[in-house]
Amino acid sequence: MTERKHQQAPVPVGDMVAGDPPVPITVWPVPAPMTGETMSNAMGVRLVHNLTHPSDLITDLTAGPQLARAIIAARRRSHLQDIRAVGWEWYEATLIVTGWPPHEPAEPGEFFDRCRASLVPGGCVAVLLPHGDVVLPVDVIVAAKKAGLAYLQHIVGTDRLPRPGQQTQLDIHTDVLVLTRSTAETAGRDG
Repeated sequence: MTERKHQQAPVPVGDMVAGDPPVPITVWPVPAPMTGETMSNAMGVRLVHNLTHPSDLITDLTAGPQLARAIIAARRRSHLQDIRAVGWEWYEATLIVTGWPPHEPAEPGEFFDRCRASLVPGGCVAVLLPHGDVVLPVDVIVAAKKAGLAYLQHIVGTDRLPRPGQQTQLDIHTDVLVLTRSTAETAGRDG
C-alpha cells in the first residue's frame, strides 16, 4: 500500500492579533449564515480552498449543506458526520470544520482531544463562532491549547471589506478560529 504524503495547509497572511506567537487575522467578505446554519456557501468555499489541497479528507461537523457543497465542487474527499445521531467515527482528516458549541455531548477539552487525534500532522480545525461574545473565542482557544492544538489564524467574516484610507465600521457576523496540529512528531502538548 502506498503511503500518501500529507501537505500542510497554506500559510495565512494578513494583520496580526496579539498572542504568543502573534496570530494572523484575515477579513473575508462573505455573506452571513442563514438562521440555524453554521456558514454561508461563500464561507464554505473559502475554508475548503484556503485550508486544504486536492484529495484531502475533510470532516464536516457543521449544520447545513454549505460545506458539503464546497467539498464536492473542489473535488475534495469528505466525511460528513451527524454526530447527534451516531457518534463520531475516527478518520484522519486534513480539516475538521465545526460550529460552536459542538453538537457532540462532550466537554470542550474532550472534543479537542478527539479532533487532535483525528488530524493528520499539519491538519487544521476550523471553529466557527457567531461574532459578539468576547469571552467565547478565548475559552475555545484555551481548551484547544490544553488538548495540544496551536492557534494558527483568526478569520473574520464580514459583509464587506474595509476601504483603504477610510475608517469603516465592519458588520462582522462570524469569527473562525483556525487551530492546527503540529507537524513535528516530537512536539509536546503545546501544539
